Amino acid sequence: MADYDLILRGGHVIDPGQGVDGKSEVAFADGKVAEVAASISGTAERTEDVSGCLITPGLIDLHTHVYWGGTSIGIAADDYARSSAVTTLVDTGSTGPGNFAGFQHHVINQAEARILVYLHISHAGIFAFSNRVMVGESEEMRLMDPLTALEVAKANPETIIGIKVRLGAWTSGIHGLAPLEFAMQVAEQAGLPLMVHIDDPPPSYDEVVSRLRPGDVLTHCFRPFPNTPLTGTGDVRPAVLEARRCGVIFDIGHGMSSFSVEVARQMLANGFWPDTISSDVHTLCIEGPAFDLLTTLSKFLSLGMPLPEVIRAATQNAAAAVQRPELGTLAPGTVGDASILRLQEGKFTFEDGDKETFEGTQKLTAAGTVLGGRIWQLT
Repeated sequence: MADYDLILRGGHVIDPGQGVDGKSEVAFADGKVAEVAASISGTAERTEDVSGCLITPGLIDLHTHVYWGGTSIGIAADDYARSSAVTTLVDTGSTGPGNFAGFQHHVINQAEARILVYLHISHAGIFAFSNRVMVGESEEMRLMDPLTALEVAKANPETIIGIKVRLGAWTSGIHGLAPLEFAMQVAEQAGLPLMVHIDDPPPSYDEVVSRLRPGDVLTHCFRPFPNTPLTGTGDVRPAVLEARRCGVIFDIGHGMSSFSVEVARQMLANGFWPDTISSDVHTLCIEGPAFDLLTTLSKFLSLGMPLPEVIRAATQNAAAAVQRPELGTLAPGTVGDASILRLQEGKFTFEDGDKETFEGTQKLTAAGTVLGGRIWQLT
């Protein structure tokens, strides 16, 4: 009988949470990480030589939309997870309390990749988002459904890890912060964090971040003008610095038009790195400009963010955001998820949400995925 189910040999392990950055082997048994060492002597049912590849904890995409067929923005969860070497997909508000059951039955329960959910405070979630119809669900206050949202969140603690609300001129219209009041009350009653989308004002960036609590997530944190985290002189806004000091999590959430490379350059120059890097992948950005999580991570490599910190933003930090310490690490005894990546060298052109292009010399691509201690995808 073999000692392990799987051993990955010859790869370069980057596990920021464990302080590992070097050539190592990784063994899995009974669905968990069993050992990480320079050399593993035991036998395995399957051994894979991944020389030339990076091995990281299973990547977590903190902002996705994967209710395929149930919403106009949903993409196929497992197809996307395989192509981007993602093991945990966090769906952020595709569904609300009125249609979460369909999402759970038709997608979450059928998917092999892990799907966690920020439940929308609006009854039907993001229900009118396409290239022909765009209606901000938070514009209609009659759709705010705190009572049912609280019931659904309490009934599904293994899947629902937070509450989502979208704020801004495009999503809450003239109502400003009012939808946040409903979302905040549900989050407090359920003991869950919030994820808050921000677009054009109103409300202002300062108004939003000043209301958030430790562990709450502001997504689209490096969005373009108007409503950027920068002052007119290129400094980080004091309210943003105070929010970070208080424990608010700043997430990229690239999406269709929610990431500005110029804002990112200035924020990084100020020493303000994002806490988490996510794609906000959906039907309107999966073919560009976001494409996927690996492309989004690669953009930050091109901007000078060190590789271990880029990986940390989609592993250790993302796991902390969803309050799942068993994820985002290769520590022995934790969930047996890993991403196998190639770091390509060359000349690559990237695009932000404003269609501004910029160059990079490195790009991460998917080479394989380990899910629950077994090879799920290998290319």
